Amino acid sequence: MLLTIPDVLDAEQVRRCREALEKADWTDGAGTAGHIAARVKRNLQLPDQSPLNRQLGDLILDALAAHPRFIAAALPLKVVPPRFNRYEGGGTYGGHIDGAIQAVPGTPVRIRTDVSVTLFISEPGDYEGGELVIEDTYGSHAVKLPAGSAVVYPGTSLHHVRPVTRGVRLASFFWVQSLVREDSRRALLWELDGAVQRVNHDTPGSPAVAQLMGVYHNLLRDWSNT
Repeated sequence: MLLTIPDVLDAEQVRRCREALEKADWTDGAGTAGHIAARVKRNLQLPDQSPLNRQLGDLILDALAAHPRFIAAALPLKVVPPRFNRYEGGGTYGGHIDGAIQAVPGTPVRIRTDVSVTLFISEPGDYEGGELVIEDTYGSHAVKLPAGSAVVYPGTSLHHVRPVTRGVRLASFFWVQSLVREDSRRALLWELDGAVQRVNHDTPGSPAVAQLMGVYHNLLRDWSNT
């Protein structure tokens, strides 16, 4: 399931992130990739140990925690702290699938990457190229969102970032271990949750709402990996 989450950060939060990242000390992004992915990764990345990485990451996680669309789609159990990258001067990241297990820097914690998330910090007009292209059953999807918006997609997806030929593309990326491991089941729960909300809106107080919510939670109970 691939979907967008608009307005995760408001304009002021985006401005703060962009100003801080413009002054940041960046390192070669290939240093955090596996030996195969490193061959196709040409970007810059904020060091994991940077205090700015933690500060801005917490800002994003706090915003997402209050965003019902993200919670309903990802059903988060654990989250790898957000990281930040920078593409410019032809920077790109060739086709790859994210590692199945990611470490939380500075800890022994390992998290399964069921869901991948990219949050755009630069406005689309600030750079040329830089689309995140995600492959799924229905083909290729090129994603380039307004600053402050995010895309959520399965961690199993083959994806790449097209070369940035003008300007600078700033973004945050991270992974979620979901309560429900299988993407197809998360998609069904997402559809069911949306249907419950529509029924509740159209016929407030209907007994069907409680029944549907019961089905939702019983499926979640049955499919949860916790």
